[in-house]
Amino acid sequence: MKSIIITGGAGFIGSHVVRRFVNNYPDYNIINLDSLTYSGNLQNLEDLKEKINYFFEKVDITNNTEVEAIFKKYKPEGVIHLAAESHVDRSISSPMEFVYTNVIGTCNLLNACRKYWIEDKKYLFHHVSTDEVYGSLGNEGYFTEETRYDPRSPYSASKASSDHFVRAYHHTYELPVVITNCSNNYGPNHFPEKLIPLLINNILEGKKLPVYGDGKYTRDWLYVEDHASAIDTVFHNCKIGDTYNIGGFNEWKNIDLVRLLCDKMDIKLDNKPGTSQKLIEFVKDRPGHDLRYAIDANKLKKDLGWVPSLTFEEGLEKTIDWYLDNKQWLSDIVKGVYQKYYEKQYKNN
Repeated sequence: MKSIIITGGAGFIGSHVVRRFVNNYPDYNIINLDSLTYSGNLQNLEDLKEKINYFFEKVDITNNTEVEAIFKKYKPEGVIHLAAESHVDRSISSPMEFVYTNVIGTCNLLNACRKYWIEDKKYLFHHVSTDEVYGSLGNEGYFTEETRYDPRSPYSASKASSDHFVRAYHHTYELPVVITNCSNNYGPNHFPEKLIPLLINNILEGKKLPVYGDGKYTRDWLYVEDHASAIDTVFHNCKIGDTYNIGGFNEWKNIDLVRLLCDKMDIKLDNKPGTSQKLIEFVKDRPGHDLRYAIDANKLKKDLGWVPSLTFEEGLEKTIDWYLDNKQWLSDIVKGVYQKYYEKQYKNN
């Protein structure tokens, strides 16, 4: 059986990728590596516990000894690397955590691939990155695979650095790699510090809905299961050494998104129209806030035939329904219940 390592598999995007690969490829052994920091949650993968081709390993990718031990144990033929510190606000207050995980952790994985992969087999290191490495757009234009890198936050700078290391290992050591840069993800299991689950949780609790600046910052939104399908497509069909942008073709200004979500929540909660919008509060902007991100994903469509399956309105509807059906999950995440449980469990072991 082919063994595939998926790093960050207990996180938001990673859990959806793990689930897709475990269920769609029973002839693969899927090894989920995650250090279970604040945003990693094995509850996201409870449905896979009995699957015979699924394995979990608590590993810190910044620890080279732990990484090499996993490569010795499983002899992976592929790595899908999603593990990363990913919240811009956190990177502003704690930039070094992003350097360690996103740069050093990526290099540790690349070095393990160099050490344990032999020439007569087919391998692939799939590095999952972000559109934020490209910087900020004006009112027009789109990020393409040829767009010059111009990171503006410690988070995007750390991801840009890891992208460069991946390409450097390909050109210097002929390591088989591919890079994907995606737009903003949303959907089930999203950690509630991010915009959409934060809004849903605050509406449920009657709290203010914080919107940075004037709310006109624009993002392209990608439903997380569509992202997982794109990763699947790229992993199995890509050109080695290439880069693919993954986007949802769904541009929204933040304030328009917030108002749409408020209206949908009022309908689902049987609130009087306009109830949730009254909770909107414009707050002080964060430092270096990028105006607009927009992905041109036509290369992925043209070369590999991938297109997103959902519009933003459809995906948002599914996302809201999931959170309303899983209020206990949301409450426990906000309170840190699962994080405290796993920290105690692994400390005792």
